[in-house]
Amino acid sequence: MALPARFSLLHSDLNDFLFAPVGADDNGMPLSVLSALTRLGVDPWEEAARLAALPKARAAAALAGLITQLSVERLSPSVTLETSSRLVERLPMQPRRATPDRGPPRAIADKRIPVGVWLACLALGAAVVWGLS
Repeated sequence: MALPARFSLLHSDLNDFLFAPVGADDNGMPLSVLSALTRLGVDPWEEAARLAALPKARAAAALAGLITQLSVERLSPSVTLETSSRLVERLPMQPRRATPDRGPPRAIADKRIPVGVWLACLALGAAVVWGLS
């Protein structure tokens, strides 16, 4: 009998990252990324997917910030960043999507004056000029 979806390991491409050891817990037992994120009240799969979408350096910095919040062995900031960089290397590569050309940015498009406004101004100007004649 298969387990229901809520009990299965979702996003198995993230398992190498989620089950990697972060460090030792207070009792000396290894602590996985999965357990560490759960202790911090963060959904491990959502956070792993979020980190995987970031550039490696930004993902490592974000993960280092989370690691420093844990009550595990205290590491220097450089060792924490080194650990997070090692862990981030286990994340799957996310292909960069080319963004389609959507025309000019909205700020530029909003500065364009509609043709109707130009025609109204031209008609008003013509009326003023002919009225003065």
